[in-house]
Amino acid sequence: MSEAVLLKARGLGVTLSGRVVLKDVSLVLSAGHLVALVGPNGAGKTTLLRSLAGLIPSEGEIEIGGQSLSALPLRERAKRFGYLPQGHVVHWPLPARDIVALGRYPHGATDPARLSPKDTDAVQRAMQAVDVIQFSERRVTELSGGERSRVALARVLAVEAPVILADEPTASLDPRHQIEVMKNLRATADNGVLVIVVTHDLGLAARFADHVLVLREGRLVSQGAPMVALSEQVMADVFRIRAYRAEYQREAVIVPWADL
Repeated sequence: MSEAVLLKARGLGVTLSGRVVLKDVSLVLSAGHLVALVGPNGAGKTTLLRSLAGLIPSEGEIEIGGQSLSALPLRERAKRFGYLPQGHVVHWPLPARDIVALGRYPHGATDPARLSPKDTDAVQRAMQAVDVIQFSERRVTELSGGERSRVALARVLAVEAPVILADEPTASLDPRHQIEVMKNLRATADNGVLVIVVTHDLGLAARFADHVLVLREGRLVSQGAPMVALSEQVMADVFRIRAYRAEYQREAVIVPWADL
């Protein structure tokens, strides 16, 4: 990883309803990287995302940009993290553009109908990035599940935060838009943002991420470049599978192939 360290966690632990969900997780992540967070169901991936953003109580220390997360006011935290929750659902029949404009709320834009030129530009860029400009005036409740997912991602991009936390952003998308979303997140990382993506698709992780974190039963058991973090031993021990490995157009290819 580069020297531009942006996010640190030391001894991170989370207990929910008396159950230990995360145990002694420590990591150092840098700006300009796309990090894939992978692991079996129930490994603690969503809990780790939420704890990094300060959305749930945790033990240990978290630093963002050299500052303690616990010392930052809520508004400032909202500027530092763009968070896309799993299965994001919108119940309000608002135009898609207004939903995306909610991403500017931490910057003081409380009325989507009265955006500053800077806020308007941020919303436009975010909607272009995930190909939802054509839905600007359509009510988000009239869109398909995949279209709503892309609008939700645009809202996160509109925050223009230094860290983006996306929990399974490709889960409900067709293959074309899965690739497009990951390309856009990759481009966002290449522009200096730290992007952390929870995914069950090890192929997308291998292709687009430059760093992979592997969780098992609340512990960080492997990390590094995709082919290192997702070694044959890790695939066997953590996922109980074998995988086909290759390289295509200078990109890593991992295809889960057989169970053990």
